[in-house]
Amino acid sequence: MKILALVKRVTDYEAKLKIKSDATFIETDDINMIMNPFDEISVEEALRIKEKHGGEVIILSIGPEEATQQIRNALAMGADRGILVVHDTYKKFLDSGMIAKIIKHVYEMEQPDIILMGKQAIDDDNHQVGEYLAEMVNIGHGSQANEVNINLESKSVIIDKEVDGGIEKISLKLPCLITADLRLNEPRYASLPGIMKAKRKIIKKFNLDDFKIEIKNNVIIEKLELPEKRESGVIVKDVSELINKLHNEAKII
Repeated sequence: MKILALVKRVTDYEAKLKIKSDATFIETDDINMIMNPFDEISVEEALRIKEKHGGEVIILSIGPEEATQQIRNALAMGADRGILVVHDTYKKFLDSGMIAKIIKHVYEMEQPDIILMGKQAIDDDNHQVGEYLAEMVNIGHGSQANEVNINLESKSVIIDKEVDGGIEKISLKLPCLITADLRLNEPRYASLPGIMKAKRKIIKKFNLDDFKIEIKNNVIIEKLELPEKRESGVIVKDVSELINKLHNEAKII
């Protein structure tokens, strides 16, 4: 079984972000970058599938040269090889549709049985790439998976996902695409032997020209700005004072 797991290089969720002086994007210089946490969960699931059913786990990332670090981290966890499509998405923005088009080329080149990725990235929070990609390559799609069960004899997959009021089960045929939710698993730590082995594993690099892809975004970022600062709250003595403030100051009743 061949599994293609996607990882995205994103800003650390604990970092204090600033907007660039030209307001076109966030400032990424001197900001700690990490593997998208949802993608880390998808890598862990790919490794668990490999351990149970055998096969190969390939890590794909679209990002700058520095994204090799995030690929190496996944290789240290136990993945077999990596692919980097070199493009700095923070300096030259790619919308979800363009990202899916790039992944489509890698999918056609590798022909994996399963594509695994996080349900969303913590930087743009779009939750769209998986849906775009599944439609483009015409395969089944199970989103926000909390549990994945594979039957190789019938070449089928059952996905459990949380929905309002309970758990929904989705049945898919291989090949398919699965996006990981937080409750799917707990990612492992890379072992020291794994880190040493990762240094020798292959990362093949491509650029957009290799796939003859021209950037045509449907989403254009014109300007970023911070939300208005909220005034600090006040403690009222009783309900009468609350109603008075809501009526005379906030003017909402």
